[in-house]
Order: sequence, then C-alpha cells, then structure tokens
Amino acid sequence: MPWSYKCTPYQLVYGQEVVMLREINIGSMRVKFQNNLTADKYASLMNINTEDLNLTELQLWALEKIWENKAKVARTYNKKVKLNGFQVGDSVWELVLPVGTKDPTYGKWSPNWYGPYRIVVATGKSYRMETLEGEKFNRNVNGIYLKK
Repeated sequence: MPWSYKCTPYQLVYGQEVVMLREINIGSMRVKFQNNLTADKYASLMNINTEDLNLTELQLWALEKIWENKAKVARTYNKKVKLNGFQVGDSVWELVLPVGTKDPTYGKWSPNWYGPYRIVVATGKSYRMETLEGEKFNRNVNGIYLKK
C-alpha cells in the first residue's frame, strides 16, 4: 500500500476494506454475505465495525506513524537549512536588487553586492542597517538579501 500506516483511508474511517467493483461483478464471498443480510442487520454490523476497539487502535497507530513521518521529514529538511541570523553589530553585504541590474558604466563588471554595512536593528527576519561611517538607512531589508 502506498500509505505509510499500512491501511487505506477508507479502512481508517469505516473499519473495513472498500468493496471493489470487480468484487461485485465476480460475486465474492463478502458480497454474497452482504446480499443475504437485511438492512437493519447490515447497518448494525457496519456500526459494530466503526465502534470496534481495533478500529480505534488502528487509527491511533496510524496517527503515530504520521507523526513519525513528519518528524523524519523535518529532520531531513533541517539538515539542509542554513540559518542566516544576523546580530546587531554584524557587518553584512546587501544584494543588488532587482537581480541582474547592472550599472551601465561598469557593464558586466558591475557589483552584485552593496556594502559593507553594519546592522543596527534586528527584528525577526528584517534588519535595519547603517554604513560603516554611521549613515543610517530608513528602511528594513529582509535577511535573505544579506550575507556576512
């Protein structure tokens, strides 16, 4: 089965496997048994399946597997994540935006980064900077456009 919790979503909800069309056409034992039941008996059997203790255990087990898989994916993702946190006082370079903007006087030799600047205020992922001479900027810059 493609699901990591080894049962179908239908089984988790209803407590039994889904009746496939080919089973109806062939006339499997399960379909023959269901055809001989009255509507009340069939409804009571369906309710027993959904209220069964095994169904609750199966649902809890599936929930545990989902949490395990989420944790595994998070661990794998976090291995590749590079935190780019800057502190007040760090020297940084700012990316020339929009990317690909070139100064016509320098042509292809125009710089890709401005700076260096010093971080004055750090609020979450945005930073306010000043030049090394002390001239402060009045706008914040997202941390993804900065490098140490």
